[in-house]
Amino acid sequence: MANVKHSAERIALSSGIEYAIRHVKKDRHQGILDILDLVERYMPSTKHDQSYTKTGNVFSNLRHFVSDPNSKWVDFGHSLVTDIDANVLRTFILNLGYEAGYVGLEKARTLRDRYHTNFPWVILFDPTSACNMHCIGCWSAEYGPKHRLSFEQMDKIIIQGKELGIHFYMMTGGEPLLCKDEVLSLCKKHKDCMFGAFTNGTLVDEAFCKAMKGVKNLILYVSVEGFEEANDARRGSGSFKKVMEAMDLLQAHRLLYGNSICYTSKNYQMVVSDEFLDLLEKKGSKFSWYFHYMPVGNDASVDLLLKPEQRRYMYHRIREIRKNDNPHKLFPLDFQNDGEFVGGCIAAGKNYLHINANGDVEPCVFIHYSMANIKKVSLLEALQQPLFSAYHDLQAFNENMLRPCPMLENPDYLMKMIHATEAKSTDLASFESVEHLCGKCKEYANAWAPVADELWSESQREKNR
Repeated sequence: MANVKHSAERIALSSGIEYAIRHVKKDRHQGILDILDLVERYMPSTKHDQSYTKTGNVFSNLRHFVSDPNSKWVDFGHSLVTDIDANVLRTFILNLGYEAGYVGLEKARTLRDRYHTNFPWVILFDPTSACNMHCIGCWSAEYGPKHRLSFEQMDKIIIQGKELGIHFYMMTGGEPLLCKDEVLSLCKKHKDCMFGAFTNGTLVDEAFCKAMKGVKNLILYVSVEGFEEANDARRGSGSFKKVMEAMDLLQAHRLLYGNSICYTSKNYQMVVSDEFLDLLEKKGSKFSWYFHYMPVGNDASVDLLLKPEQRRYMYHRIREIRKNDNPHKLFPLDFQNDGEFVGGCIAAGKNYLHINANGDVEPCVFIHYSMANIKKVSLLEALQQPLFSAYHDLQAFNENMLRPCPMLENPDYLMKMIHATEAKSTDLASFESVEHLCGKCKEYANAWAPVADELWSESQREKNR
């Protein structure tokens, strides 16, 4: 009976979204408000709002963004309707919003209470360790092609995940598009899931864009590190040109996509400059994931870590870009500095986890330690491994959500958890002791702490006004 109700709701919501998308083209402001009303009707505010977002009612927050008909976010919403294929956009709302954001979170919340452990709403996994590039500072560059998840293994992860309420799956690597056929087959089989792939963009071609438009439930996060000289210095000669060509193809096919940007001490100002953002918007990108450089791997350079004032700049600049009076109509997310919006560290199943190409179930894509392999245990058993339980018991690691990570900002916590659980290094290139990894972060953590505390105090005062 529950399945019948769910199917009926999905069909009704799908029809409603299709009508609302057409309405937006006639009246952009009211049409966007109608979409919010429609989605909220099928995704009412529930108890998971506070537990997962720490920001209250999701819909009231979205309405605040678009309350002014002249808001840039109304223009942004309108651009989604005019620039993105209607079937792709409708599937995105259905699968990420309804299936993952409502049905899935409700189930995850119930299971979390039952098992007293974390249950994620998104799983990040690596189809392969292989990559066709060799980017400086990327641990995947050292892994080589030795490790791979078969289609059957990836399919099993998703089948088990859906039983736990998980309908959102991201892929990284290595380069996930080296496994194009398997990725597209997963999208076709699991039409009620949303898939995303972090890609260097070099394998995006006309045929693949047509296939993406056919499955409708795959979005790409195209990596770019700045303008041509800076990008190619890290990612290889000619890579910038290939990325631009990939973005042009995605835009021409009216596909929803964004960018993945690693910011370092060398490129942090460039990748949030007006000129760079103008370029991304011109190419049709709708959002950008900003990732703070992490010194993961025995040979990782600490010179790329940001100085406290450089990170302070990023903190303010990202928030400035999101303000309504800023002209940029691209939504930036900062994985490290937006901790206050997701309750701090989201790893080990609190909101997500990572499965590498060898099958090791890790707390985070940046934390290469595990006590469970998906080839040997079920997903539920992997979530109950002692390392994940330790995360569950100690999160959020710091009351200051600008110091969320148990490695980068609170290295003593990661060492404590690894020692207590005897979790093993899962680095696919070479074993890295937790002492070595955290040792690279201690000076950074100590330098960032007073600046982070100052910013956090300012943020809390603003909220209480």
